[in-house]
Amino acid sequence: MKYIFACLIATMLWSGAALAAGTDESPSNSPWGPATRKALDAKDWTGAINLLERDVAANIATADTHNYLGYAHRKLGQFEMAFKHYGLALKMNPEHRGANEYVGETYLAVGDLAMAKKHLAALDRICFFGCKEYDDLKAAIAAYRPK
Repeated sequence: MKYIFACLIATMLWSGAALAAGTDESPSNSPWGPATRKALDAKDWTGAINLLERDVAANIATADTHNYLGYAHRKLGQFEMAFKHYGLALKMNPEHRGANEYVGETYLAVGDLAMAKKHLAALDRICFFGCKEYDDLKAAIAAYRPK
């Protein structure tokens, strides 16, 4: 009986790790991935947007492409565009951890605590064993002070 229980737990852990690994894609899947990563690391939001929009134009955009577009637009204070791209990312992959975290942070930026908490609840469900995105959004919510 202990053997069966141990196998069950191991299978659950392995499946969760495999699912988590496949949840978010890397910008390196794009022909412009290295340049995009460089622009994001340099906080060149406009440059990153221009590179990521190439994937959209080439019809190769992924959920992660839209997540990064949302992130760059949010950093520029362009919340409407950020929401648009996070929405596209979540439509493509409702369990995208990064998009759920970042859209929650964007809701905080516009003063919508209830929607930020909705995405925290989604991350709580998605990250069965916990994840950085859940921890980061939870901390942002705890630090939130309405304007």
